[in-house]
Amino acid sequence: MIVDIRCYAILDPEHRREDDLAALARAAAAGGATLLQLRDKAGTTRDMVERARIVVAALAGTKVPVLVNDRVDVALAARAAGVHVGQDDMNPQDVRRLMGPDAIVGLTVKTEDQAMEVPVGLVDYVCIGGVFTTVSKHNPDPPVGLDGLSRLAERVRHKRGDLPVGAIAGIRADNAGEVIAAGADGVAVISEIFMAERPREAAERLRRAVDTALRERMEATS
Repeated sequence: MIVDIRCYAILDPEHRREDDLAALARAAAAGGATLLQLRDKAGTTRDMVERARIVVAALAGTKVPVLVNDRVDVALAARAAGVHVGQDDMNPQDVRRLMGPDAIVGLTVKTEDQAMEVPVGLVDYVCIGGVFTTVSKHNPDPPVGLDGLSRLAERVRHKRGDLPVGAIAGIRADNAGEVIAAGADGVAVISEIFMAERPREAAERLRRAVDTALRERMEATS
């Protein structure tokens, strides 16, 4: 499965300007988000399932898949499209076995060793980061920067050339072009969309910046 990660919106209940999760999800989708993840680190399991169901229902019919961060059980209960896991979460092999062949499975990659060990037959995309410093999530590892992003993306593509590679952390509309030029196929953001006064317009700006940079990269290599 080829997943469109150009504008990957990560909805975190702890980092949002408005309370209405459904409205925020719909605004992101209307603005051009191509994928949405619910990242809930503080809620109880019941809260997570309820929130995930709200977001899944809000985006029904939009063709924007909803993923759940870390929690396979929550994704299954809410009938989400898939799960994104980190290096300390459930093994992608177990995620795939539980979620099934049609689910979307994403994986975070932070180091060259991790990039070389990506189980390319089990995941649908990887997300590299953090690229820059961010206040939206705790990250004990130093940012990889643009050079690190380029290097890690190359390692992943050496294993499977068509695997979508995203980038996360500290990305905004005004630096998204640099991130794409460094090798990412898309950007994952939290605050840039969901802490904005107008989330839909923020998503539109980000999507426009990514699409422009992807077009320029294609023209430069053609």
